[in-house]
Amino acid sequence: MNYVFISPNFPFNYVHFCERLRSNGCNVLGIGDAPYEGLSDELKNALTEYYRVDTLEDYDAVYRAAAYYAFRYGRIDWIESNNEYWLALDAKLREDFNVSTGVRPEELSGWKSKYVMKPVYKSAGIPSARSHRVTGISSAKGFIEDCGGYPVFAKPELGVGATDTFRIDNEEDLQAFFSAVSGTPYVIEEYVEGDIYSYDAIVDSEGSILFESCFKCPNVAESVNDDQEVLYYVLPDIPDQLRDRGRKAVKAFGVRRRFIHFEFFRLSKARKGLGEAGDFVGLEVNMRPAGGYTTDMIDFAHSCDVYQIYADMVTHDKRLQPENGKDRYCAFASRKDSHSHEADDSEVLDRYRDRIVMHGRMPDIFAAAMGNRMFIAVMDTFDELVEYGKFILEDGFDEVFYGKK
Repeated sequence: MNYVFISPNFPFNYVHFCERLRSNGCNVLGIGDAPYEGLSDELKNALTEYYRVDTLEDYDAVYRAAAYYAFRYGRIDWIESNNEYWLALDAKLREDFNVSTGVRPEELSGWKSKYVMKPVYKSAGIPSARSHRVTGISSAKGFIEDCGGYPVFAKPELGVGATDTFRIDNEEDLQAFFSAVSGTPYVIEEYVEGDIYSYDAIVDSEGSILFESCFKCPNVAESVNDDQEVLYYVLPDIPDQLRDRGRKAVKAFGVRRRFIHFEFFRLSKARKGLGEAGDFVGLEVNMRPAGGYTTDMIDFAHSCDVYQIYADMVTHDKRLQPENGKDRYCAFASRKDSHSHEADDSEVLDRYRDRIVMHGRMPDIFAAAMGNRMFIAVMDTFDELVEYGKFILEDGFDEVFYGKK
């Protein structure tokens, strides 16, 4: 099987996908814009071959790379980046090389547009926040009035992550928003009070779930905009309603042969048209694995190997790895260099030496959102998780964990 992996070096832990695919007998054929000498030894060993282009934004260059692989190795079976940013590139390559194991360009609209996602949620019976595609300030004001007033939340219609998002609390903020984003496609949504939870799954060619998990997501917007530190965690079990709505969303969005990361609000209080306190409301879908070290955290929480489950889905279209029944919390806590702490990092490592499974500095590209120094630990109980978070984040814990008052 020939698997063309777009940008296999980013994120950093995607080397594990390459390793498992290679061990399952795939030719793992990398195309990226990073110099070969800059790749890790682990990635070099996992790749059958690597083709460097000056930039992945140059479609003609990427096409030539894929054509070279087709000439040398034969028919391409998979083309995938597992990266939200390259969804359109992946789809165009599949179309041009007649690869049937993923979506084509015409199928992407409901996957990428935060506005087009809304009717898909509705078709599945999943409530979601009302949304307005930004066309002008007068129509925005009308939408805000229909929602019952401020606040509302604005985000790029096709954006990834929390970059360039805005909470709009009044007309002055609205004017500033329109001045800042002129010409960029945006949507405005009614503001929903609640925590964000994920539904993460690996899906086979029939749309059946081979593996599923969930985590309480970090508030990336506040980490970036308010310089907060970060604490989030994988749960040992998925709440029943979240599992049900996650599975319905997988079906409604037509997911096949993918590792996906869907996000839901868990309402902190009842909201008309959305549900009661504790209910889950559709936020957005991401047709790729969760970011950062979350895939590794899922492994630690469930004593599994999601990279292997994914590789088995690719090569066998089923899960071969048995479930072992050991499920725990896995918590990511991070510190930012801009914050000071009474207990230094060595004290954290000493106190939790039996619980910490990973630690170190985050890559600079993730620092604003995810902190500079991270500690990942497994916990048997929620109380242990809270104590762990309090020790690492100290005075910042309450705001990060419980939100702004």
